[in-house]
Amino acid sequence: MPFVNIKIAGPALPPERIIQLQRAVTSLMAGVMRKKGELTAVLVEQTPSLAWSIGGEAVAVAAHLDVKVTEGTNSAEEKARFIADAHALLKDALGPDLPLATYVVVDEVPGNAWGYGGQTQAQRAGALSS
Repeated sequence: MPFVNIKIAGPALPPERIIQLQRAVTSLMAGVMRKKGELTAVLVEQTPSLAWSIGGEAVAVAAHLDVKVTEGTNSAEEKARFIADAHALLKDALGPDLPLATYVVVDEVPGNAWGYGGQTQAQRAGALSS
């Protein structure tokens, strides 16, 4: 049950481009990170490019992708591949001017500290821990 938050600065993306990005990152989560696509939530937030700077300088386009997954459910290799593939996905979606300082973050949350449908991930796994 990952939650993916993508923040984008620059010209507003048309709705069909946002949907395409949401579907692509959902597929990436299902493939590389072995998460259930039907439980993957993706939020795309857009902000004016004036609100984003890198090295103290304004940028024309920028992005940040942050995903929350349950701690210990992915290997270091899976996370590294996800970061590389997610960066490529963002570059494809936003163009060649996407800055090098485009961060992809995999936040690992303890299973007893988050969940959905009123149950923690630890409860779902049958391993309720304090």
